[in-house]
Amino acid sequence: MPVTEPPRVITVTLNPAVDVSLEVRRLAGGGKNRALVRTVQGGGGGINVSRCLARLGVPSVALHTAGQETGARLNRLLSEEGLAHIAVGIEDQTREAIVIDDTWSGRSYHVVPPGPRLSEAEESAFAEALAAAAAGCSYLVLTGSGTPGLREDFSAGLLRVAHAAGIRTVLDIAGAQLRGALQEKSFLIRLDRTEAGGLIGRAIETFDDARTANDAVLDTGATDHVITTAGELGAVYSDREHHYEISAPPLTTPARSDACAGDSLVAAVTAQLVQGESCARACAYGVAAAAATVMLPGTDVFDKAAVDRLAPEVDVRRIERLPHAARH
Repeated sequence: MPVTEPPRVITVTLNPAVDVSLEVRRLAGGGKNRALVRTVQGGGGGINVSRCLARLGVPSVALHTAGQETGARLNRLLSEEGLAHIAVGIEDQTREAIVIDDTWSGRSYHVVPPGPRLSEAEESAFAEALAAAAAGCSYLVLTGSGTPGLREDFSAGLLRVAHAAGIRTVLDIAGAQLRGALQEKSFLIRLDRTEAGGLIGRAIETFDDARTANDAVLDTGATDHVITTAGELGAVYSDREHHYEISAPPLTTPARSDACAGDSLVAAVTAQLVQGESCARACAYGVAAAAATVMLPGTDVFDKAAVDRLAPEVDVRRIERLPHAARH
């Protein structure tokens, strides 16, 4: 759909999905589980971020792939929702994902297939589409999973496109794509517990663990700003001088689903940066957004009023960051 005002942010979703969210009373292993269809919507990291940015009043455009019948359905769903988006056509089928919300246990189950394979020509077409769409944007948010067989330097190439356009990048990717992207410079990198744990060789269970992971990323020179999420504890944001331990606010209801918590955090951080806030304040607001989302079922995301209610309850503790030599 056309963008009605200049987007401040462009989000990238290389491997989107049509998310079908179901609700069951109690998930059972035998027989039929009768379900209520709660929502059917476009999903994938960047699309989720764009959805959250819209709730925060920040214009964005979602750049994504779309293939075959599911891709056509994805395009229709995004347009009907009112999300500005640009689809890059591919030959393989866009994936579908299922989220099952078990109301008896209060748990959600996210079932996600690997997605389509892209040809070299389709990878190149996507990078070209980003270069064309990036003009006038302030930030690029590169998030979500890659496609099977994606070349390891693909995300690094997108960062180079962003650099050429003079826009800042917020990075939230994993695995080989993250390793390749660390060879380039990003404005801010977000690590989840899995990626952070892989960097330091142990699980992220404490703020100290998260600080260690942030130090490891900062020491590569790939960024000057990094935030590692630490589950129900909250997150740690670090720059060259300080660590900021950001304690999550008390939840007003039990946690239901973490399916979009990371995307909510990234969107809220980006929105605050676009509006001129410091990284530390932006990350604190991001933790409030993640908390507002985990209390919702399936792939539901926060509303701004809920985030604003939780934000004052977020506690931030600043710690001076030790020089590299003092840590080794």
